Amino acid sequence: MAKITTLKLQEMKDNGEKISMTTAYDFPTACLVEQSGIEIILVGDSLMMTVLGDDSTVACTMEQMIHHIKPVVLGAPSPMIVGDMPFGSYNISKEQAIENATRLMKEGRCDVIKLEGGKIIADTV
Repeated sequence: MAKITTLKLQEMKDNGEKISMTTAYDFPTACLVEQSGIEIILVGDSLMMTVLGDDSTVACTMEQMIHHIKPVVLGAPSPMIVGDMPFGSYNISKEQAIENATRLMKEGRCDVIKLEGGKIIADTV
């Protein structure tokens, strides 16, 4: 299967095709997603609760995100991999946001960065 890109997703949308997305946090799950043909994988800070047993996502660090993104990228070369920016990793300054987004892409090797905040964060995005 070819790598899913933003252009491929736009083409699918234009053609009225359904686009699927799931979460994965490790290599074995990523391999299953690769085999399934799902287009997008989110490696979210929800890993704190779903994998690590915490009661919140707030404690998630950049190191934990990178640690979980890397094996997903290796196990699923075709889907678009979305790396989630954890709480506190982008809201101090634009420079902090760019530095941490760069880390997720460079060290984690994800394709896309996800962050939350609406209009408040729009200039940073």
